[in-house]
Order: sequence, then C-alpha cells, then structure tokens
Amino acid sequence: MAVVFDKPTLLQRIAPIFQGFDGPLLCAILLMAGAGLLTMYSVGFDHGTRFAAHSRNMLIAVGLMFLVSQVPPHRLMTLALPLYAMGVMLLLGVEFFGIMRKGSQRWLDVGVTVIQPSELMKIAMPLMLAWWFHRREGHLKPLDFVVAGILLVLPVALIIKQPDLGTSLLVMSSGLFVIFFAGLSWKLILPPVLLGVAAIVTLIVMESQWCAPGVDWQILHEYQRQRVCTLLDPSKDPLGKGFHIIQGMIAIGSGGVWGKGFMQGTQTHLEFIPERTTDFIYAAFSEEFGLVGTLALMAGFIFLIVRGLIIALEAPTQFSRLLAGAVTLNIFVYAFVNMGMVSGILPVVGVPLPFVSYGGTAMVTLGVGLGILMSIAKSKRLMQS
Repeated sequence: MAVVFDKPTLLQRIAPIFQGFDGPLLCAILLMAGAGLLTMYSVGFDHGTRFAAHSRNMLIAVGLMFLVSQVPPHRLMTLALPLYAMGVMLLLGVEFFGIMRKGSQRWLDVGVTVIQPSELMKIAMPLMLAWWFHRREGHLKPLDFVVAGILLVLPVALIIKQPDLGTSLLVMSSGLFVIFFAGLSWKLILPPVLLGVAAIVTLIVMESQWCAPGVDWQILHEYQRQRVCTLLDPSKDPLGKGFHIIQGMIAIGSGGVWGKGFMQGTQTHLEFIPERTTDFIYAAFSEEFGLVGTLALMAGFIFLIVRGLIIALEAPTQFSRLLAGAVTLNIFVYAFVNMGMVSGILPVVGVPLPFVSYGGTAMVTLGVGLGILMSIAKSKRLMQS
C-alpha cells in the first residue's frame, strides 16, 4: 500500500518565518518605508541614481530586519560583549590608523573595504549595557552604574575625538537610555539637566560676545563652535555658514498648509536646499507636502515609537526591556534631531531622518534596530502561544 505525503505549499514553508511578528510594528515600518521611498523619488528623481540606491539600501535594511528578527533575544545577548569589544578595538584602530576625509578621521581600511566603526557602536552600546544590567538584576548597586558610565564614556570619547559630534551624541543617548531604564535615580538625572538648561540660557544671553570673531571656546572644535553660533544667528553669514539653516526654514515655510505638491518643490529642485536627499530632506518634504504632510510624518514616527515602547514594556526579560526601550528611543532621537536642525532649533550635526534620508550605513543600522525590536516582540508572543 503506497503512502502519500502532502507536499507543503510555498506559503506553508515561509509561514514559520513570520510567526509571532508584531503586526502593528510591521505596518508602521511598511508605511514609513513607503513614505521614505515616495519622498526620495520626489526630491531625487533628477539627482542621479539616488532613488535607485535608496531603494536598494532599504531592501538591504528590510532583509537585515527579517534576519535579525529570527535571532531570539538570548542569542542576541551573547553577541553583546564581542560586538562591544570589537567596536572599541576598531575605534582605537581609527585613532591610530584611520583615514582622514574632510578634516575628520572616522574611517578605517580593513582590506576588503573601508568602514566607519562608530556606526557599529550605535547597536553595540545598548546591547552591552543591557547585558550588563541584566547580569546585575536583583542586586544592583551604585557601583554598577559607575561601571556602566565607564563603558559608555570610553567609545563616546573616541568618537568625539575623530571628531564626529553627531554620531557621538547618538551613541551616548543610546547608552543613557539603557542606564535610565535600568533605574537611575532622578536625583542624579535632574542636576545635569538643570545645568544644561542654564548653559543654554547663558549661551543665548552671551551670544554676541562668545560668538565674536577670534573667540576660542576651548572645549569645542572651531567648526562645532561655528555651528552653534550659526544656529543662534544664521543671518550673520546668510551666504556661508548660515545658508543651510536659512534655506531649510524658507522651504519649510513656503510649503504652507497643503504643500506645493508632489515633485513641485521650487526650493528643492532649483538647488536652494543643500543636501536635499540626505540631512536636509525634511525641508524638501515639508515644502512639497506642507504642514499636513509633516504632521502625518510625525504621526507615523510617534506611532512607531509608542509601539516600540509597548514592546519594551511587555518584554519578558530585563535584557529585552532595556534593549527595546533604548532602540526605540534612539529612533526618536534620530527623528527629533534631524527635524530640529533643519527647522533651526538645533545645531546642524549631520543626523539622517530615519526611512527618508539617503545613506547606506544609517539604513543598515535602522534595519538591525528594527529587527531587534521584532525579535523581542516575537519572543513574547511565542512564549504565550
């Protein structure tokens, strides 16, 4: 008697890959990816191969997201220490053997390619600190926060020295989020926050004196000082250092409520907006889609961030909670800093807008981060099933 086996369909074969995926998170990712592709086509259709390259980068990021989502959180935890150690070693390699480009020493030639090790720390840092606090769960002491601070300061200091203020802020924020979620006392958080607010107020009041030609701030590089002074008063050099901010604000304002229309941005396509497909793409987006489009984009980011925080809240382990919270808020920092610097409320630090800005490395980092979120969401759902 012959035995007949039913051959599984293609859908049945790939179904386990998607088992446990968080539906709302996946929908938010797909919607934001669609908005990014639409925007890049509009602002980059006459800018060489930017749209095609952006589409390729996004496909790579989606592939990485699905790949990382298949790795359970306890496996991700085993990568924390090796990734962190490798990242610090590569940063030291940049310090001694790095490649100089445009006045910064941020890249390292590893033979087969040239890499920027600071990007690795955006993922390695929250992984490392989440692993550290997971190990100390149940008997956390003040000294553990001191150790976490040292683990954070070491790579951040190496990145600042390159110099790369934008990336150093992102790496530092990813680590600070983990430390905050681990239970850092508000008594230790409020003093530096109040000190920062006082420093900003003092800087605004003293702008005319501190930003005068020839003044050396000592603690910042000259180009960083110029960025801060340009933020405070971009009209001092409207055709030079203030050009980016002024043109960005003009483009945002000219969009009005409804925008000028898809592919109709005059500031964008007449080349008034510098870096229109990368750092300043938000200005181009606002010009073409107006206030309504901007609010829709912000709503998409808010939904994605809220969903990520819900995943962090429901995560089954300390490691998962800390990691998911840090990854989610890091996306918030990316979006907030980019929109803020283009709008003229933050200094220009070269931070891309997630999903929208062109950039292979940033897109890969985003894909890995979203894959981590999806992995944590899957672990909770699979435990309940």
